Amino acid sequence: MTERKNHLDPRATALLVACCAFWGLQQILIKTTVTEVPPMWQASIRMAGAVALLWLWCRVRGVRLFERDGTLPGGLLVGALFAAEFVCIYVGLQHTSASRLTVFLYTAPFVVALLLPRFVPAERLRGVQWLGLAIAFAGVVAAFSESLGHHDPRQLLGDALALTGGLLWGLTTLAIRTTRLATASAEKTLFYQIAVTALVSPMMSLAFGETRGFSYSGYAWFSIGLQTVIGAFASYLGWMWLLRHYPATRISSFTFLTPLFALVAGVVLLGEPVTLQLVLALSGVALGILLVNRRSGTPTPPATPT
Repeated sequence: MTERKNHLDPRATALLVACCAFWGLQQILIKTTVTEVPPMWQASIRMAGAVALLWLWCRVRGVRLFERDGTLPGGLLVGALFAAEFVCIYVGLQHTSASRLTVFLYTAPFVVALLLPRFVPAERLRGVQWLGLAIAFAGVVAAFSESLGHHDPRQLLGDALALTGGLLWGLTTLAIRTTRLATASAEKTLFYQIAVTALVSPMMSLAFGETRGFSYSGYAWFSIGLQTVIGAFASYLGWMWLLRHYPATRISSFTFLTPLFALVAGVVLLGEPVTLQLVLALSGVALGILLVNRRSGTPTPPATPT
């Protein structure tokens, strides 16, 4: 069985920061492409491309995706949760602002921290780590506080979908850690998720009446290419590898960096102003992550999946 570490080392930290940085940039890419390529159709192209890349990767590396190893039930569950999360996000954006959706979506680490220790005791957070989680979330709320006050009563559906998306994200992590997928390769775990989503997304695009096609500008294809190669393939594969080797409660706290990286990308790429709120939010999230990943004096035994 692959050794599971009970703390984050520099390699894991660097990979997490890189993933969150790109996911923050990816929000800008989606936002600037959605006027040309409808959201669910955009997701369909991304996921289909990621499935093809992952299949080629596995062929080259000799990773077997279709052997009978008992992961099918857990894999289908994870795939369904992952696909449903994407639908909630894309549909939710039609009813609420991106800032409100972001805050509700990033309740996912709390779902992981609350539920996962019931199945994997070694994932339990201590008091100071819960404080760190709360501080990091408060930082995200602070970053978007200005725009949160300006909302339409009709946004209730979008907010509910965003909160549901956060719940589904947390449950996806829980399912990966507590089913046979905990011992599966990162490639196979990712395959279940993107393959199911690649099947669901076109049907949702059709149901929403989106205009579908392939005649888009060079920028649109560049954006979709980055979202596919780095976003849906490389970064998600890295995330699956991290979930297999490191504590899920610890790595989940790093996802609070993603919305702040999106704001930073807006400053750098779109010329949006740097505000005191952004600086305070970055400081709060950094402090929160440090507290969550603070190592105790007594080593925690490696987690054994149930």
